[in-house]
Amino acid sequence: MNPGIFTPKELRRYLRHFILPGFGKEAQERLKQSKVLVVGAGGLGCPALQYLAAAGMGQIGIIDNDKVNEDNLQRQVLYGDQDMGKLKSVIARQRLQHQNPMVEYKILNIFLGPGNALDILKDYDLIVDATDNFPTRYLINDACILLNKPWVFGSIYTYEGQLSVFNYHGGPSLRCIYPHQPGPDEAPDPENIGVIGALPGIIGTMMAWEAIKALTGTGQVASGKMLLLNILDYSFRHILIEKNPANFEIISLSGSYT
Repeated sequence: MNPGIFTPKELRRYLRHFILPGFGKEAQERLKQSKVLVVGAGGLGCPALQYLAAAGMGQIGIIDNDKVNEDNLQRQVLYGDQDMGKLKSVIARQRLQHQNPMVEYKILNIFLGPGNALDILKDYDLIVDATDNFPTRYLINDACILLNKPWVFGSIYTYEGQLSVFNYHGGPSLRCIYPHQPGPDEAPDPENIGVIGALPGIIGTMMAWEAIKALTGTGQVASGKMLLLNILDYSFRHILIEKNPANFEIISLSGSYT
């Protein structure tokens, strides 16, 4: 560990990390040297971004080209009435800079697609998928395989959340549990499904923690399993995921991600 890597302000701010058994300054140094990209600054992305920023990442990238709508405010806790009609990425960066100005923030006001995914993702150590659609999840999965990057998966549906980490240290991919992207008639439109605002808050926070674990080597990363949490009765289930090497035979992003 480089003893001079932290400023006096950082030494004060991250004190509870430094004194935490099993974490300490070594783990905090890894966070400070890490770059994380959060794809999506909505219901999952807002809490994930807040806790990644609070944790002291070196750089956080935010990719989102949507604007704040009034029906976002019930769950997207970085935004308020005064932000309606403004770009989420811009407002998110402003809020996060106020929360922790010692983190570098980079915003990308574009949509992630096959033509730009590799160029964007290659600059980051880990990807957090906070999107709400299957095409982008499969695009992130395949791009991370080509780039050998780990990524954190989270999703919500009514009262249930899912969480996993894919492509981590040779672990399985999204296609190892869901081999094929569902068609338009198989996957419900997120805009037509209700959600309790606290659910993406819970799952998004857990996604941030998985990212921190993966970057620092702390604890057991949720690789090789899918966590399912139902907030109606607080039931937890794990689905074990077996790696299928055939799902890693990807040579380009030439498939369909629509």
